[in-house]
Amino acid sequence: MTYLSRTLIVSLLVACLFSCSESHFITDEAYRHQVMNDFEMKKQQLPKGNLFAVCDDASLSVHEREALMFLYAYMPIGDITDYPGEYYVENIRLSKQASDEMPWGKVVPNELYRHFVLPVRVNNENLDDARRVFYDELKDRVKGLSMKDAILEVNHWCHEKVVYTPSDARTSSPLASVKTAYGRCGEESTFTVAALRAVGIPARQVYTPRWAHTDDNHAWVEAWADGKWYFLGACEPEPVLNLGWFNAPASRGMLMHTKVFGRYNGAEETMEETPNYTEINVIENYAPTGKGVVLVQDANGQPVADAKVEYKVYNYAEFYTVATKKTGSKGETSLTAGKGDMLVWASKGDRFGYGKLSFGKADTLLLTLDKKEGESYSIPFDLVPPVENTFLPEVTPEQRAANTLRMAQEDSIRNAYVATFITQKQIDELLSRIAKGDATQSAVIARFLTGSRGNHQTLVDFLTAAAAGNRLSDAVDLLQTLSAKDLRDVSIEVLNDHFTHSSKGEYAQADFVSDILNPRVSNEMITPYKSFFQAQVDKADAERFRRDPQQLVEWCKKEIMPANELNVQRIPISPAGVWKARMADEHSRDIFFVSLARSLGIPARIDAVTGKVQYLTVNPANQQLQTVDVDFDKAKPTQQATGTLTATFQSKPALKDPKYYAHFTLSKYKNGTFQLLNYDEGDVDMGGGATWSNLLKNGTKLDTGYYMMVTGTRLASGEVLATASFFTIEAGKTTTVDLTMRESKDKVQVIGNFNSESTYLPIGSSEPTTVLKTCGRGYFVVAVLGAGQEPTNHALRDIAALSGDFEKWGRKLVLLFPDEAQYKKFRPADFPGLPSTIVYGIDQDGAIQKQIAQGMKLPNATILPMFIVADTFNRVVFVSQGYTIGLGEQLMKVIHGL
Repeated sequence: MTYLSRTLIVSLLVACLFSCSESHFITDEAYRHQVMNDFEMKKQQLPKGNLFAVCDDASLSVHEREALMFLYAYMPIGDITDYPGEYYVENIRLSKQASDEMPWGKVVPNELYRHFVLPVRVNNENLDDARRVFYDELKDRVKGLSMKDAILEVNHWCHEKVVYTPSDARTSSPLASVKTAYGRCGEESTFTVAALRAVGIPARQVYTPRWAHTDDNHAWVEAWADGKWYFLGACEPEPVLNLGWFNAPASRGMLMHTKVFGRYNGAEETMEETPNYTEINVIENYAPTGKGVVLVQDANGQPVADAKVEYKVYNYAEFYTVATKKTGSKGETSLTAGKGDMLVWASKGDRFGYGKLSFGKADTLLLTLDKKEGESYSIPFDLVPPVENTFLPEVTPEQRAANTLRMAQEDSIRNAYVATFITQKQIDELLSRIAKGDATQSAVIARFLTGSRGNHQTLVDFLTAAAAGNRLSDAVDLLQTLSAKDLRDVSIEVLNDHFTHSSKGEYAQADFVSDILNPRVSNEMITPYKSFFQAQVDKADAERFRRDPQQLVEWCKKEIMPANELNVQRIPISPAGVWKARMADEHSRDIFFVSLARSLGIPARIDAVTGKVQYLTVNPANQQLQTVDVDFDKAKPTQQATGTLTATFQSKPALKDPKYYAHFTLSKYKNGTFQLLNYDEGDVDMGGGATWSNLLKNGTKLDTGYYMMVTGTRLASGEVLATASFFTIEAGKTTTVDLTMRESKDKVQVIGNFNSESTYLPIGSSEPTTVLKTCGRGYFVVAVLGAGQEPTNHALRDIAALSGDFEKWGRKLVLLFPDEAQYKKFRPADFPGLPSTIVYGIDQDGAIQKQIAQGMKLPNATILPMFIVADTFNRVVFVSQGYTIGLGEQLMKVIHGL
């Protein structure tokens, strides 16, 4: 369709809608015209599958029609292909109902309603019926409250349903989180945003892509009330807004952002505008900032326009991109960020350059694109994060006591629901019927059922039916391919589809379970696609593809059009959705290819480390199975040549075997930048996982090409001593590099004081005792914990991971709780492997907490956990407060330096 034709259609639509007397969804006429134009463009881009039929429904009101156009204009492809139009109509009507019935519906501006109430999607979650379910539960609890109080009330309701527990990167849907009763921060915030939007309150998820002062990231919620945005910790209710355990780390943040559905013209700094969303920068809501300007020039000193500029934070031993921009005609771009250091990487074509930018110190960074693939060298970077600058709103003792009581009641409500999950007795009864005394199989099934939590009945039904058909072993094989999260939200339709419609065919030598039966390909929500494809693919084509899988590759090249720009968030489109649209982003196309191949009995996978798409076929020359790398950009399949990488490392008392993601990473050069190799962390304590000794001591095979190794030592201050090493892997050759872990020149120093005669109440005792009596002469660790809080959970897991080292040290770790109620919330079973040298107690009247805060001059005495390493001469040599990843390792570094 020509531009003139599209303009005519839009004009007719505008004239029709303007002539109606009904109320508009989009009150801004210019914006309405823009939406209609974008909607018509989207229809042209997705001509197959009759995907927009619902928009032609004559019964829709003007409000509903405009709202549908707005949603469809900016949806990623998968939301159009994988959910029926009626689903969005229902959500539009539910949104309007909440707006009409809630007292704040009349004061929420049209722009905020459009972008922060109506949209169903929050992150990359599977969409569900949360809006309808949540509104029914919440409307009577909030309708008589002010907006601020309603936000707090919704968060209390969320805490009744979900509590924090770490999990993998796939985001559970809001209802799946409720069913499971827990989720990581991204899931908690997705769930809470969905709940707030369900009652008509504008809400958005805020992410710090990565922290600068510690590893990991975090997500929380901002909600709008009475003309202003406020923040809150999702499912972590506080007595007031703008308060959470993350106030302190957020004040050290480099960047916080949110992705706003559609074209958004708010007051915030726009970082990027895409066909799906507008990314905005909200760092100024949390931390002091500086504006950094980057100038990019070529080797001759001339400005480079349209260069890609990546702003990177050191985190998990890689330089992680937190923002990407393009230079203008003068080779310039800029970013507002927290007052710390970032690595800035610029590239265009086959040239790149990089440098450190210190926001708030140096305003401008000049980068020259004078580096190229193939050069071998190492370069150090000292990276300093922002300093802490915490502000906490006032909370009265009465407010705190009332909030603590409510949280305890909410814990009881949630725990009562969790008590309905399958019990060991029920598991034993089931196993007695289906496992027939097989102890090994019984142990595996019991683990699955326990891990499935609120989804246990799905697994019970599936296993019972499989056992009745004498296929229990096959059912167990299928369940073993699933992730822990899959067990909690997989449907019986998915299990039955892959169980019933998977076949080895002629590939008997292949790993049937992992490469054919397995429903999971990458990070997608798994769907029942095998029966779908077996019904859709012509039998002659299916046979042709099985004989020569490269024919399937060629079919995908011809039939599936790449469309990265229509799915910028890379939310995986279902395989059936790709089939209908015949268009997909590259990642969804890769998942589609593997899914279709497995449906036809062709072993296929996406390599977990390199991300390469692969199929297995029989080599006619020797009748042996061989792996073929799929390249959708090349005419013929090629086998990538490989070389070997080894690394030397000098073992140290505090670090005997560096770990991937904690101490080093590897990335491969492609299109001007480096892409991380995603090795499995594994169980390092059991001798597995990605470590120097397992990967690089004796060498590992890598595809030929140009690579970067990043290593880093995180200091207690959050500062990082990093090194980037660049090298080339050549075919059939071994490349050796140094794995350098830089150390601080300063030895352990006394940084404060703590009275070892301080008293606390040991658990199980009625008489207080002193830290000195408990620990004896020498060094010890004292901590004050916040039971159930995410920072404390991370700290305890980090200590448990190094339990053997703490046992070997032999000194006491005195872990205290602010009061008995906090101790009763603590569940040691959640932290298996904690060292036996731990002593638990109560910090009576908060005396030790106050002493640590005063002795170490901490800016805020209320932020937990607090950890110190001290000795009985009252000298403190280490302190950590609040959110810190890798605390166990930091403690051991100090201990080895004593």
